[in-house]
Amino acid sequence: MSAAADALRAAGVEDPRLDAELLLAEATGWSRARLVAEAEAEISPAAARAFAEMVRRRLRREPVAYIVGRRGFRGIELYVDPRVLIPRPETELLVELALEERPRRLLDVGTGSGAIALAVASELPECEVVATDASAAALAVAQANAERLGLADRVELVEGTLPQGAAGFDLIVANLPYVSEAEWPSLQPEVTEWEPREALLAGPDGLDAYRALLRSDRVAFLLRIPKQKGNSSSRCLAVEVGAAQAEAVAALMREAGFGEIEVREDLAGIERVVVGRV
Repeated sequence: MSAAADALRAAGVEDPRLDAELLLAEATGWSRARLVAEAEAEISPAAARAFAEMVRRRLRREPVAYIVGRRGFRGIELYVDPRVLIPRPETELLVELALEERPRRLLDVGTGSGAIALAVASELPECEVVATDASAAALAVAQANAERLGLADRVELVEGTLPQGAAGFDLIVANLPYVSEAEWPSLQPEVTEWEPREALLAGPDGLDAYRALLRSDRVAFLLRIPKQKGNSSSRCLAVEVGAAQAEAVAALMREAGFGEIEVREDLAGIERVVVGRV
């Protein structure tokens, strides 16, 4: 494993030792704790071949999540491949907001692997969840995850951006493309060469997708519901944004008619989620 970690380090991989451990654990079926405790243990020839192939893929900067085919997100395990973005820890902020708001109906726009929608459905069994994505390929991944997690009857998947003929959502969440064209060349090869470009890039300043969403009359329509007795949640739209984009997105929300704006930071102190309430 040390040789693999050294090779990954030379290739510019950010966490070579961790990645080598994860790949060896996948190849052997052992836990990382066992790998450490039995560092000198021999592995089978089949496991050695599998590990060597995984390391070769990682040396090409293919993300570990795509190599092993899955990624954990808030206690659920999601199948992922290059049809969808790999779920990031900061996106869990949108799930945390949903747990605070406890909506009756939630709409997840740009669901990708289904991470937000499925996590909410898992943690809020009383919530009706609808998830959309413009990519049919991404929706196929989300559907597979929903079925594997036993949540297919809890989450309605719709192709497109905003569902037609539907209203009455208490909360709309969106993790749309927000990478600017200027920022693209500076990103790691794991992102630029492997993750779906259309799910990342959003024009010169990275805000095109949010402009389109907030200028749509359907956002206001989808949130246009009377208060329900016993339901104390406000009606709101919450979006994940890139570093230094929160102020601009907050301004777009105000222009769209959202009267109360809140910005939340991620664990790194970056303004990551903008919430607009009506």
